[in-house]
Amino acid sequence: MNSSYSATAAAPRAGLYRRIWRWHFFAGLVCVPFIFSLAVTGAMYLFHRQIDDLVYAPQMLRAQASNIVQPPSRLITAALHSYPGRLKALNLPADDRHNTQVDVIRPDGSTLQVFIDPATATIAGAIAEDQRIMTIVKHIHSLAIAGDGGKVVIEIVAGWIIVLMSTGVYLWWPRGRRVGVVSIRPGAEGRTWWRDLHAVTGAFGGIVILFLALTGMPWSVFWGANVNAWLTAHDLGVPNGMWRGVPKSTLPAGAIGELPWTQQQLAVPESDDPHAHHKAMPHKASANDYALLSHSGTASPDAIVAQLASIGIDRGYRLALPRDPRGVYSAIRSTGRTEDQRVIHIDQYSRKVLMDIGPERIGAIGRITEWGVSVHQGGEYGTPNLLLMLAGCLALIALCISGIVIWWKRRPFGRLAAPERRNGDQLARGVVLIAVVLGCCFPLLGASMLAVLLLDTLIVALRRRPHTNYQ
Repeated sequence: MNSSYSATAAAPRAGLYRRIWRWHFFAGLVCVPFIFSLAVTGAMYLFHRQIDDLVYAPQMLRAQASNIVQPPSRLITAALHSYPGRLKALNLPADDRHNTQVDVIRPDGSTLQVFIDPATATIAGAIAEDQRIMTIVKHIHSLAIAGDGGKVVIEIVAGWIIVLMSTGVYLWWPRGRRVGVVSIRPGAEGRTWWRDLHAVTGAFGGIVILFLALTGMPWSVFWGANVNAWLTAHDLGVPNGMWRGVPKSTLPAGAIGELPWTQQQLAVPESDDPHAHHKAMPHKASANDYALLSHSGTASPDAIVAQLASIGIDRGYRLALPRDPRGVYSAIRSTGRTEDQRVIHIDQYSRKVLMDIGPERIGAIGRITEWGVSVHQGGEYGTPNLLLMLAGCLALIALCISGIVIWWKRRPFGRLAAPERRNGDQLARGVVLIAVVLGCCFPLLGASMLAVLLLDTLIVALRRRPHTNYQ
């Protein structure tokens, strides 16, 4: 009686286990190439500053550290003399070891990063922005090289990482087992060793991996963009009230370079001095030929840098320069720590501060999201933060490799070897509810889960379809 009852009770649990294992298998099989790429490029980009200093030492590092600094206009003039083009931005280093960087838009539209010793105004070298190693790594990480389609794929993969970790926890759960749970069982070899490695790695790295997946969503093309817009509209990101009395241009903030996440969908303010029109008239220019330094009616970069220093922004920031007669100076300080982030927009004629956005001006949910992004990039808590995120990337790499080896070792010749789905195998209501909630929170993930469910149902139906032999 008892054994019959136990067998009856165990059957639904076994069926649930097989269904979840099947989903875990298919999700991993489809997503492994993308997850592996995300993990490798993410691990590299965590140390982008250190890698840049190593690879581009002749251009980026000064021959001799010094606190002597030439006026910004002299550095800009030197850069344009050696590499003619249109000014884009001035990057002031955070320490005395690094050269100043002047971004110049070349006639072909590409951006050249020119490095200058700030003490002597000597050109140390130049790097094409789109050929810089860490720029390439970042584009591969986000699949930006594939356009919006690539970003959609990344968003779906990030969602499936959440599914993989959730199903992985269920499959890992001990259920009375004491071996292969938190350590590789002694004497294990072959597929058993790889299975234990997969389970133990997931157990210890799961929380960090789940954190990386969730905090990577703000960059996504659908979820991130829509959540950002919703936060802004409800004063939970950058309050709408900050635009009161400030002229707004049509230039998207993303055009002036990387900004804190909550500000990426904002427009850039516009210079609106009462006499701006008359000052600009003798120098009518489009964004393609605007020569900032030749305009006597505009504030010079020297004056703006001095003004920023007087309000606490003296080094370690990017100064995006006005690109046309209505443009503004935009100082962007993003050192990695959320509390140090600050963006200041200044009228190029009157030197009036149009916006000064620090973390205290951002809504609560926006600040939490910015904190998650900062930790994701390894910048919030220094070296311990970097090492923890690196551990998450390495755990992902180990899971990808061990998962493939486990599958390969159990794969019968000529078959996919997916876990079998038997008649009567059903998903528990709780599992369905979790899937629905995830699908609603992350719509692209929800759409892909529906597609997988339909495909799985079709495959099972085709396999069970009776075959008719014709004579």
